[in-house]
Amino acid sequence: MLQTNSGSTVSLGAGAGGYGDETSEWTAPPILLQYWQVALRWRWVVLGIIVSSLIIGLVATLLMTPKFTATARVEISRTQTNVTKVEGLELESSGRDVEFYQTQYSLLSARTLAERVARQLKLAKSEAFFAAHGLDNGDGLLNSTDSLGTLSKKELDKREKLAVGFLLANVSISPIRGSALVDVSYTSSSPKISADISNTWTQQFIEQSMARRFASTADARKFLEGRLEELRMRLETSERDLVNYASAKDIVSLNRERDTDGKTTSERTLITAELEGLNKELADATADRIASESRLNAKANRELTPDPLIINGASAQLRQKRAELRAEMAKLMVQFEPEYPSVKVLAEEIRVLDDGIAKEEGRLTNREAARASNNRITDYRAALNRESGLTRRVNTLKKRFSQQQRDIIQYNIYLREVDNNRQLYDAILQRYKEIGVAGIGSNNVAIVDVANIPNSPSSPNLPFNLVLSLMLGLGLSVVVVVGLDQIEEGLRDPSQVNRLLHLPLLGGVPSIPPENIQEMMSDTKSVLSEAYFTVRSNLAFSTDHGVPRTFMVTSTRSAEGKSTSSTVLATILARTGKKVLLLDADMRSPSINGLFGLQNDRGLSNYLAGEDDWQNLLIPTTNDFVTILPAGPAPLVRQSY
Repeated sequence: MLQTNSGSTVSLGAGAGGYGDETSEWTAPPILLQYWQVALRWRWVVLGIIVSSLIIGLVATLLMTPKFTATARVEISRTQTNVTKVEGLELESSGRDVEFYQTQYSLLSARTLAERVARQLKLAKSEAFFAAHGLDNGDGLLNSTDSLGTLSKKELDKREKLAVGFLLANVSISPIRGSALVDVSYTSSSPKISADISNTWTQQFIEQSMARRFASTADARKFLEGRLEELRMRLETSERDLVNYASAKDIVSLNRERDTDGKTTSERTLITAELEGLNKELADATADRIASESRLNAKANRELTPDPLIINGASAQLRQKRAELRAEMAKLMVQFEPEYPSVKVLAEEIRVLDDGIAKEEGRLTNREAARASNNRITDYRAALNRESGLTRRVNTLKKRFSQQQRDIIQYNIYLREVDNNRQLYDAILQRYKEIGVAGIGSNNVAIVDVANIPNSPSSPNLPFNLVLSLMLGLGLSVVVVVGLDQIEEGLRDPSQVNRLLHLPLLGGVPSIPPENIQEMMSDTKSVLSEAYFTVRSNLAFSTDHGVPRTFMVTSTRSAEGKSTSSTVLATILARTGKKVLLLDADMRSPSINGLFGLQNDRGLSNYLAGEDDWQNLLIPTTNDFVTILPAGPAPLVRQSY
């Protein structure tokens, strides 16, 4: 550090320099560069921690007991195959939810399943099982007796709980992403035990699922039996009330129509059927009466049109003869004019035939018209009498129907109660039957792959453990380096000068190799000269009269650059035309004379020893404005023993 009589400081740390006064701030290097500098400063500590971690990981891996992992794979379907086509108690949509699979995974790792596996394999009495997990009688956790048959119930319970704990600690449930497959793995030091437990685990899971489903249906059947008995009694009572009311009000039901839900949508009674039939007959009778009346009122001259059905044989022969003559006349008209004699003869014959046909048909029409008039009168009277009789019967039946409609209001109330009770009874009865056979279906859990006895251990994994040790070593080294860096009291950043020492920062200079210092000092445009010129400028602004006339350069420890800084500052001040006297007061390791290539046989030590002629101790340099006072020969120090 450079210490002046104004109390200012200048940093000699590595890096590009800057300048500042009491109001300026130093620009800190990038944060990554700061971390890298910290790591380089404590590189041996970091290397030692990492190497130690790797050695510990290697030794621990070699000392570990080999573990074998056996894996069985099962498929858990969203919906189970229903052989009976009967819906179970669980909703069909429940299998589509994410919670369904999360529930299955939790059931696979449940304590109750571990207890079933322990009981199935009798692990509480298996010494091989406990030995496979590194536990034997010498640990004091098991019964010390040699015969397992003499174990008390308390000891068996203790061993079973211990076995269940081992099972839960060593089983692994691993769902395969994007599928319905789940891997059930078990790890122990025995390959056979690992395979047996993995296979038994999947089998017991299937049995536990089926048992849970049957247990739920048993409770449901018991509840539905009570509801069925209650609804049966209500249905019988409501049906009895309906029949009694219908008998009292003379309501005869012919048929009923029900919808898909079993409710009565329409009901035909005897009166309704009779009224519908009479209304239809009345409508037909009215239509017949209107038709008869229309025929009766028609005038005879409008009804004299010959009817082809009443034309007799004579009229037909005349019409046939007329047709032949017209055909023959048409042939002649092709060749001759109408005045031709043959044509005129045929025309006269056709006219005579037309007169004969008209007389014959007129006679027949008059006779048929008289007879038809008598028939229309008879038909009209019959239709009128039939219509009147049906009208009286319909009016009488309407009165009975109106009274019955008022009675049917209460009848429908009884009928709706019967329908509701029957629907409830039928629905619960059907559900009761379905639950009885709902469990007869294939399970939604199927074993895809059974666990085989593993041939090679799954752990310890030397490459993995070494990588893990390396990561732990790096993490520990980061913690240690951060701790050491925090407790170190040295200044590592120019920005710390103002914050920690409460002194303004004059500038920073780069770290230069010793062999390049002389060359860069002589070059006025070098980085070193520019940096110290900045320091000189800040020194000039640190007081109200410019650069201090006297200032001292010192440091907290050796080899921090105080000699170089003093020499360069003296050279820069000399360039401004000022005479500079440079005193080397470092008695332990003088170096100012070496920077100028001068001897150190006389100097400050001689003056301190009592030589008053200090001017003879000054040594001029190649720079006319710079004079040095070397440190002089080191004084002899008397050592006392």
